[in-house]
Amino acid sequence: MTAKVDRGHRVLVGVLCSFLCALGCVGAAQDRAAALDAVVLPYVEKHAFMGSVLVARGDDILLDKGYGSANLEWDVPNTPATKFRLGSLTKQFTAASILLLEERGRLKIEDPINKYLPDAPPAWNGITIFHLLTHSSGVPNFTSFPEYKSIEPFPTTADKLVTSFRDKPLDFAPGEKMSYSNSGYLVLGLLIEKLTGQSYSMFVKENIFTPLGMNDSGYDSNSVIIPHRASGYSPLGTTLTNAGFIHMTVPHAAGALYSTTGDLLKWTRGLFGGKVITAASLQKMTTPYKNSYAFGLVVRDDNGRRTISHNGGIEGFNTTLLYHPDQKVTVAVLANVNGAAPQDIAVKLAALAVK
Repeated sequence: MTAKVDRGHRVLVGVLCSFLCALGCVGAAQDRAAALDAVVLPYVEKHAFMGSVLVARGDDILLDKGYGSANLEWDVPNTPATKFRLGSLTKQFTAASILLLEERGRLKIEDPINKYLPDAPPAWNGITIFHLLTHSSGVPNFTSFPEYKSIEPFPTTADKLVTSFRDKPLDFAPGEKMSYSNSGYLVLGLLIEKLTGQSYSMFVKENIFTPLGMNDSGYDSNSVIIPHRASGYSPLGTTLTNAGFIHMTVPHAAGALYSTTGDLLKWTRGLFGGKVITAASLQKMTTPYKNSYAFGLVVRDDNGRRTISHNGGIEGFNTTLLYHPDQKVTVAVLANVNGAAPQDIAVKLAALAVK
């Protein structure tokens, strides 16, 4: 009888210890979430940020929350399910698509682009796909042209957009230096369409979004009804105004996708987990060339910590996606108000998450 009581006592103590440990873990998680939330709130209070934020470390989601309004007129709150235009975060999906085509034998990134675009101007003869991926082609950035404002509101195609800058002189010799150019990624988008016979949007959907279960991501549209899509805003003094109009055929492979923070976590886990491209392709994609720029990604060491990230900006939206591969920390900050807050927030959150 005594032995049975003793065993029962040990079992009870074990259960109690497990329960107290679980409570401690819950408490620690709540404290961590509160600390991360405290980073974001000052930006919200100063009306510098509205959007959604996700912080994950390994399999654990540390913060997953919406802030402010997805639509100010109707006072609809942002939530983790809110969809945001990504702006230039699109470029990493374009880069991965190019690498997928290389794996399938459709191209080599060392190839000159006139191999696939025979009507390319003579000035482009020395430009390779690699140069386009790394912003080292010298092709001038079409969004910086004086006439860009007359292009922005109207429907177009990748072919037409490339025609608008194909005959402009190069800013520098291919490979000489790095200068950020949306034009280069438009050419990559056109290349994807020429080689596959598919639209850019369909290729990305079939080869990246659907396999990864990114069901809340896609190519944005000015006419299609997209549930849970945020409206975009720009600062006007101390208040906000509806953002200017851009026809979403214009940014194309350089900036036309939308997503959620949760889908971007699926993307990060898929890309760095070997579910999208091979390890050899990922090595290419994350090896910086000039100015820390790799393929659609910025790769640098921050205080001895490897950081892979990119920012995005488009009318009414600014975004940041940051990943620390060694610690498996992902930070996604998507804002539906223009400004620098997403990058500031992401850097601060990442610093807390790795501790």
